[in-house]
Parts: sequence; C-alpha cells; structure tokens
Amino acid sequence: MKINALRLDETDNVLIALLPLLAGDISSPGVTTAEDIGAGHKFAARDIKQGEQIVKYGQVIGVATSDIATGCLVHSHNLAMGDARLGAGETTTPTLPRPARDTFMGYRRKNGRVGTRNYIGIVSTVNCSATVCRAIAEAATRTLLPKYPGIDGFAPIVHDQGCGMVNHGEGYDILVRTLGGYRDHANFGGVLLVGLGCEVNQLSAYGEMDDPEHAARYASFNIQSAAGSSSAVRKAVEILDGIAKIVSQDQRETCPASELVLGMQCGGSDGFSGLSANPALGVASDLLVAAGGTSLLSETPEIFGAEHLLIARSDAQTGARIAEMIEWWKDYAEKNNATLDNNPSPGNKRGGLTTILEKSLGAVAKSGRAPVSDAIGYAYPVRKHGLVYMDSPGYDPVSATGQVASGANIIAFTTGRGSCFGAKPAPSLKLASSSTLFARMPEDMDIDCGTVITGLQTHDELGLQIYNTLLDTASGAKTKSEDFGYGDNEFVPWKIGAVL
Repeated sequence: MKINALRLDETDNVLIALLPLLAGDISSPGVTTAEDIGAGHKFAARDIKQGEQIVKYGQVIGVATSDIATGCLVHSHNLAMGDARLGAGETTTPTLPRPARDTFMGYRRKNGRVGTRNYIGIVSTVNCSATVCRAIAEAATRTLLPKYPGIDGFAPIVHDQGCGMVNHGEGYDILVRTLGGYRDHANFGGVLLVGLGCEVNQLSAYGEMDDPEHAARYASFNIQSAAGSSSAVRKAVEILDGIAKIVSQDQRETCPASELVLGMQCGGSDGFSGLSANPALGVASDLLVAAGGTSLLSETPEIFGAEHLLIARSDAQTGARIAEMIEWWKDYAEKNNATLDNNPSPGNKRGGLTTILEKSLGAVAKSGRAPVSDAIGYAYPVRKHGLVYMDSPGYDPVSATGQVASGANIIAFTTGRGSCFGAKPAPSLKLASSSTLFARMPEDMDIDCGTVITGLQTHDELGLQIYNTLLDTASGAKTKSEDFGYGDNEFVPWKIGAVL
C-alpha cells in the first residue's frame, strides 16, 4: 500500500494525511477515514471524547470540543487550545558532530566580519527620503553597475518610519538599532545614508566612521541641503561612484562556516511544514552550529506553547530571558485586543494547522537539537555563536528584518502554502514543505523538502543537502528570490509606539 498517512509519534491520537483521502479510504496506518480528509490535515486515529487532549508530535496541541469518531477530521470545528499546555521538555542536548565541509567563499571585511554578498546600500533615515533613495538606486544601477561588475547591486533600504515619533523610547530605539545594523552589515561593502533634514531620526544618530579606510566606504547627506530631489540623486551618484570603485575590488576568499549567521524563518506554514521542511532545516542548523556557526530562531508568538522546549535547552539566564519575552508578548497582545492562541492564519488553517500549540511545535523544529546559547532582543547584534533566540513578531518581513539587522548574512525560509519572500542584502533560500508546492511554484522554491514525506530522503539526508546549499549560496550561488529581484520592499522594521 502507498503511504498516504503518518502517525508522527506512537502516543499520537491523530494521523496526518499525506495525500487527499476520500471517505472510506484505508490509511496506511490501518485507520479507515470517515469523511474526506485534505492533504496535511489531521484525522482521529481512535475515538476521542469531548475534553480529551489531542496529541501530535507526542505533545498536546489542544483539547477536543466535541466527541470525535475514529477516522473523522480533527480541525477548528472540534479542536481548540483550551487550557492545554505542553509538558516539560528534555533538559539534555546531544553532542553534535562537526560536518566534513566547514568553509565557504565570503567577503572578509576590515572589521573582521564576513559577508556573503557585496552590495552597496542606499539607506533612508525617514520615509520622506524613501523615494529619493529608490531613484538613487535606480540611477546607480543604470549608470554605475555596468562599470563595476564586482558589485552585487545597489539596494534601497526604505521604510515608512523616522518621523511623527519621539526621539527616545522603545519604538525609536528599535528603528535606530535596525538601521544601524543594516549600515554595519557585512553584506554591504559600502553604504550611503540619506535623510530629509528635519526628521526626528537624524543622521547624527548613526555617528561617524573613525577609521579612514572604513569611512571611505560610507557617506551621508540630507536632501534639504542638496538643493532638492533631483540634485540629491545626482550628488548621490557622484558619491557612489567613488564608493563603488573601492567596493568593486573586494574579492571572495575561503572563510570558516563559523562566520555564517543563519536567519531561520517559516511563513505560510501548512500541515507538512512541521513534518518535512522545519525538522530538516533543524538538522542543517545543527550542522552549522557544530561547525561553529550561528543560527537565529525568532517569531516569538509562533513558539508560544512550545517555549519550554527551548528553555529546557538553555542555561538559567537564557531560559529566563525567553520566559520574559513570552510574558511581554502576552501583555502586549492583551493591550492590543489580541491573544497569542489565535495566531494561526487562515492560510495555516487551510493547510491543516489548527492551534498555536500545533503550529509552535512545528516552528520550534527549525531549531534542531542544539543548546540555546543566547536570547537577544529584536535587532540587537549577535554576541555568541550557536543557536541564538532573537525576539520578534511572527510576521515574516518584520522578523527577517530584525535578524538581518542582528547580523544574519543568509536566510532560510520554509513554507507550505508558498510564501514569496526575499531579502537584501542577505540571500534567502526557500524550502518547500511538499513536492506538490515545489512543482507548483518552481520559480520561487529552492529546495524540495517533500522528499522526506515520500521516503526518498531521511531528515538527516535532506538536512545535509540544505546545509551544503547554504554554503553554496553563501559562496555566491543565486537563489530564486534573487533571480526575480526580491528584497527592495522587504525591509520592514518592527513598529512600536504612537505615531504623532
């Protein structure tokens, strides 16, 4: 019999349909379906009573809100989060063997950090300079890029903030920290900061480059002091010509994998994401950590309910910080008339995910088995190697923006529904949770993770493939999102606080 359903753990009381099943079909675990079941969706492995816990991955994902007969669909109509909470996780983590391949070809910067790309950034301090920044990037791409083929491109980093705010407090600090992280990013060989002149977020917030050699790669000015928009574009192109002469001479060299900072994201998750792409990415993350590198796990609302699994892999101080982040999010959600248990999106639910506990277990699978070495706030610089937790919203562009600001020089993004995403200056690999998605969106997906569902690969084999692809990408191989041109609109700093 063809494998058409899975029981993920022997203690589970639900099965996962790998293919669309019709009422009366006999699943490979031997349970006959009582109704049509969509691919990726759950159905009862036995009779389940109202109030009984629903178990998937060997963990509680919610409680039954009505009696559920064997073979019936288990979803939003009969499953809710209720008071279910997950039990304690393991407190020991395995020793991870170092992978045989542990180098890539990167750009070694003067400050010691290593880039995977060689962009020049045009960064706006305020929305008022965003249009001019885009015009600068377009003009530089048209006139300068043909002269300097050693540059990957001129990337506009624009946003909708920078004024109508106070120049202190959480929201302002996040914006300055995020823009500062991009200005100093290893994937930028040079940067031009452009302000309007009268905004709250002044250029002076970003200081001066003290080292003359480093300073030659950076410049800044305000539009109001440049005689207006068109003049600002002309002035910028003249400045960038000088910067590009320097940046275009940068060369790739052999660098240890320990210089990689991997930002891990999942978006548009479905019932397969937690079975294939996420755990396989977890294997790749473990390999990178074993090679001395860094992996960033984020999206705090999406680990809610499974945070204990990360805390159990942390030292006391790091675990306490993760717990504090969860409590902050509970309070933040309540103040904004939301609850964390309502997180699964309509697309998640159409893909078979019902509760945040279920979604969280799949999301945490991206972290692999490595111990959590640190927990940092949004867009704070990475300060330790290993698996690092960075606080962020679950909204992918906002979360990825924070990871890049923290130092991520490459992104791995798993998706089940088919999220379209790419970042600049960090290349973004897209991991499809199913072969169906990979075949349906070949222009956007880089790796087919459905092979573990069909039995063509194990999670370990697929994880090694992902790890090697990460090293290839870090060495210059283009991703699908880069081929299309994603990244000019995906810089989305977390916005907190009043707009005045």
